[in-house]
Amino acid sequence: MADTFNYRIDHHGSLVRPAGLSTADPEAVDGAVREAVAYQRKLRSTVVTDGDFPREDFRSVVLDGVSGFRRTDETDPEGLVRWVAESLPKANGPLLADRAARLAELTVIAPKATLPSPAYLAATTFRPGLGVPSARELGEVLAEIVRAEIELLVANGVRLVQLDNPLLLAQLSTDPADPGALSFTDALAVDALVARLEDRPEGVRIAVAPGWAAPAEVDRARAEQLYAVIGADRWILPFDQGTQAELDLVEALPDDRDFCLGVVDATVPELEDIDTVMFRVDAAGALKDLEDGAVSPSRGFADVASRPLLTAEDQRKKLVLVETIARYCWGNEF
Repeated sequence: MADTFNYRIDHHGSLVRPAGLSTADPEAVDGAVREAVAYQRKLRSTVVTDGDFPREDFRSVVLDGVSGFRRTDETDPEGLVRWVAESLPKANGPLLADRAARLAELTVIAPKATLPSPAYLAATTFRPGLGVPSARELGEVLAEIVRAEIELLVANGVRLVQLDNPLLLAQLSTDPADPGALSFTDALAVDALVARLEDRPEGVRIAVAPGWAAPAEVDRARAEQLYAVIGADRWILPFDQGTQAELDLVEALPDDRDFCLGVVDATVPELEDIDTVMFRVDAAGALKDLEDGAVSPSRGFADVASRPLLTAEDQRKKLVLVETIARYCWGNEF
């Protein structure tokens, strides 16, 4: 892609929140977002986000902004509160676009927005007997809502939109995990509804993050199916463990897609050895044109506000390392 260099130094969106920050205090959140934008500019990121500071977790932008969902008292192993769909959802207005417009006013760097994918939400919130006909229908209605939001985001100056579906990579295994409420085929069909905008300004990218870790062994046919059905411009792939499966995910990617390699582990404070990372990147470069590539951490640093994966200082060191790796790869050509 001709303008991939605009987004060479990427990150998933969520950042460690300032101590004591509450989403119930909009003024404090706005101040923290302004500081986060300055922080990202100082770190020379080529995208900026609001750090997910206004939200409880990475799903909240949708779950808090539409009707039809009920919060439960349960949590999943990732620490996410479980929500269930009791009726087909309806949007109550823009979900993120208004806040993204304010973000665009703070910097000339490309604003990035991150949304949960409709297939992920449908798979994790559908329960039979609660008033929703099927997980597939729930996903399709969510896809309409998310697609409309993406169009608003683009109209408000956002140039990179990331869709998170942490369930997909487990489905690419030679021994796939239980797909849950939405089959692999249905999940692809639902996310395909929002992963591409045919009419959009120059430089806009729709990205998909299909999970935070590669499976032990990749089923090549299923990987090719994933990329063929979901026509995203950019794929954000884990690339921090040095496994053959990570390389297989890159190799299966069509040559006309951008890719972003999650080259540092966002879950541990220890810093990666640059020579080791560059050896891995060179291996990817033997398979794909690195001019279509970018680098990032392996995942968000605080996809759940109350459960940051690192301290703020360790996060800073990881982001500095990502910037350093980008300059080792591409010099100052971005």
